[in-house]
Amino acid sequence: MKRTIKYYRIIWFRHDLPAGLSVFLVALPLCLGIAMASGAPLYAGLLSGIIGGLLTALISGSQLAVSGPAAGLTTITAATIISLGDYRLFLLAVIIAGLFQLLLGIMKLGGIANYFPSSVIKGMLAAIGIILILKQIPLALGYDQPDFWTSGVLKLFSPENFLGSIENFNEHLTKGVIIITVVSLFILIILYQPFARKYDIIPIPLIVVAAGIIINIIFSNTGSELTLKQSQLVNIPDNIFAGIIFPDFAKFFSDSEIWKSGIIIGLLATLETLLCIEAVDKLDRHNRITPVNRELVAQGIGNITCGILGAIPITAVVVRGAANVDAGGRTKLSAFTHGLLLLLAVVLVPFMLNKIPYASLSAILMVTGYNLTKPKLYRNMWSLGWKQFLPFIITIIVILSTDLLIGVSIGLLLSIYFIVQNNFKADYKITSTVINGIETEYIKLNSNVTFLNKVNLRKALDEVPENSVLTIDGSLCNFIDYDILEIISEYESKASDRNIELHLIGIERVSVTAVH
Repeated sequence: MKRTIKYYRIIWFRHDLPAGLSVFLVALPLCLGIAMASGAPLYAGLLSGIIGGLLTALISGSQLAVSGPAAGLTTITAATIISLGDYRLFLLAVIIAGLFQLLLGIMKLGGIANYFPSSVIKGMLAAIGIILILKQIPLALGYDQPDFWTSGVLKLFSPENFLGSIENFNEHLTKGVIIITVVSLFILIILYQPFARKYDIIPIPLIVVAAGIIINIIFSNTGSELTLKQSQLVNIPDNIFAGIIFPDFAKFFSDSEIWKSGIIIGLLATLETLLCIEAVDKLDRHNRITPVNRELVAQGIGNITCGILGAIPITAVVVRGAANVDAGGRTKLSAFTHGLLLLLAVVLVPFMLNKIPYASLSAILMVTGYNLTKPKLYRNMWSLGWKQFLPFIITIIVILSTDLLIGVSIGLLLSIYFIVQNNFKADYKITSTVINGIETEYIKLNSNVTFLNKVNLRKALDEVPENSVLTIDGSLCNFIDYDILEIISEYESKASDRNIELHLIGIERVSVTAVH
């Protein structure tokens, strides 16, 4: 027992503590930003991050996934708060979302994640990487906190953001921020090189953040015009939890809209969590697989707690999980450490956090994004052929144009199309052969033949020439759908009209009844 405790203490100190610190530095601005983008109080985003780290991480079976407020839910969260007209009612919807997820986990319905193809998951990861990079560019150049947390890269083209404000470029561009961004990226690139990782004692993101703080202090103390504005620094108010709003349980059954909104939030949070868990498992160097039903139970309990304590909903988040993997996290203690650091930082040293430049944090996120969408990934997917590359690239394009769930859905439909197309080709074969000295058109049905083969089978039967012999062989089939048997039985009368001699092997004739 002592040996086990010592082992985990060493793992935590060497790997999970630095990784937890890295994830904390990534999660902090995202918690604040997602709360702002959702139209919720600032404390709600931080509280969600703390609950995701301290509670959900311990219940979850995932060793590397990190839960917290998700950018993918900002749209539905903001819309629900507005439609219900009362934040206390919104919190009831969050509780219902958690109950829904808990029920799915108990009923063991989390296996839906296994039906998402690898190409789609890789496309989702690559798209998130691109979004991370693009949406950090305004901060990296000195724009005052543009709306870069909302889903959809097209938001960058809106009038209030970077590309829409190109005519005022010089007004927004901040030289001090650009210097900090360049220095931060330089440090990250150098220290992430293999030769530097041998001396990886202090977490690299901590070095980057410290460098950003020091540079801005030098600017400030020398009275330089390069000094950053307060809006370009993390801003956490004192006593942030003083105004916590709690749910109004008296109205739990008063409005069906609360339940409808709760189920929608629960469904979207579940899909996003399952996709993210699948993605993070693919990043795990030790190939550990997360028990998805336990994950849904953990997320459900987490969201119930979020609703009770006044926080916005949480999911497993790819950005945090990827940052955890990138920083060398080994066990769930890294996620727990990140939650603990969030709590301690917000309660004990908010004044220290308010010295961190957004530029340093944006540099960390850009490097994390690049690791998710490296050119090597695109070359590899291209080498696998169109049936892998097309769902991959379409998933990326649609996610960038709309949002994560729509992009994944389109990518999944495209993958299903290729599966169906292969099914058309694989489940029967048409040849011309000679049987007992007679030239015969021969259709051999293979394995399982379903209704998906109806169109092509009808077409093949119609192309059989008149005055010929046709043999349809189903002797090797494990299963023949009734629809296929019906088509073959219907064809018997047509074959007689066209003077086609029809032979069936291992195929049951069914009665064909016309329905009018």
